[in-house]
Amino acid sequence: MSKRDYYEVLGLKRDASADEIKKSYRKLALKFHPDKNPGNKDAEESFKEASEAYQVLSDSERKAQYDRYGHAAFAGGAGGAGFGDFSGFAEDIFGDIFGAFFGGNSGQRARSGRDLRYSMDLTLEEAASGVEKQISFKRAIKCDTCDGSGAKAGTSPESCKHCNGVGQVRVQQGFFSISRTCPVCSGKGSIVRNPCADCHGAGQVMKDVTLSVRIPAGVDSGQRLKLDGEGESSDAGGRKGDLYVEINVLAHKIFKRHGNDVVCDVPVTYSQSVLGAEISVPTLEGDVTMKVPSGTPSGKIFRLKGKGMPDLRSGRKGDQHVRTYVSVPTSISNEQRELIEKLAKIEGAPIREDSPSFFDKVMHIFE
Repeated sequence: MSKRDYYEVLGLKRDASADEIKKSYRKLALKFHPDKNPGNKDAEESFKEASEAYQVLSDSERKAQYDRYGHAAFAGGAGGAGFGDFSGFAEDIFGDIFGAFFGGNSGQRARSGRDLRYSMDLTLEEAASGVEKQISFKRAIKCDTCDGSGAKAGTSPESCKHCNGVGQVRVQQGFFSISRTCPVCSGKGSIVRNPCADCHGAGQVMKDVTLSVRIPAGVDSGQRLKLDGEGESSDAGGRKGDLYVEINVLAHKIFKRHGNDVVCDVPVTYSQSVLGAEISVPTLEGDVTMKVPSGTPSGKIFRLKGKGMPDLRSGRKGDQHVRTYVSVPTSISNEQRELIEKLAKIEGAPIREDSPSFFDKVMHIFE
């Protein structure tokens, strides 16, 4: 049976770019790989066919020959494009394409240190203005006694014989082999026979650390700050981990936050509500004077522009929304009672002369 055109196999036009060729092959190889289709001969053949096509079209010289002469360019073994030559090709290619899929690693890389997380509580005022905080925690650092080797003074770690000091071992899977972390040395490539007395062979010790952290204005709960290299040191010579400071803004007794806006409830007296007044209103930056127009009902909302939280990126501030409510006193003087009873009579509102029910009524109206 004659071979299918390589471009047809990969579902491409003849002017396909190198990236398009690789992308199409990646998709087909993941779909038909034998490990995903155990015992499926059709999938195995499709996998071989796609791999052979990619082997040719991914090589600029072979692709040029194929574009000019087709399959005849490699007839009789010239050019070595048959699947029999695929094992060496797979070892070079699959580290790049299938590294994440198979959990392997195409080359040994020193592990980074462990990332750390620190939870920080802030008041709403601190979140609004930004603040510098001192934080203290423990982290693993390189042992000074053994300089991180983990070995006792006068001795050195021995090269791991299981992986020959590489830190990885090759495992055969299907038609090709991949790298795995060495189970004996855990990827370090060496074994400590005579451990350091201070770090017990770990190469690291725990140490108390204090850092100054600048919290930008506008942060909110759930956000986190990344401090590069402030995590734990690596036990394999890699870069340090990072520290993530997770923000928690505490509930405020006056303000409620909604994005970059804040809301607060402010009491006014009945006379202020009816006649109008200028009242003192708290904000995140201190008290300000706000005008309450006459005839303001309970629940009326006023906006104080630019008195909210700053945006974390632009710095532009949101607004403060002030909701007024009529505050009804629980006890009043005789003079106040006489005046309110007079008002009630003017309004034609029935009341009991010996009962504060009128005030109860007012309270219920504005609840």
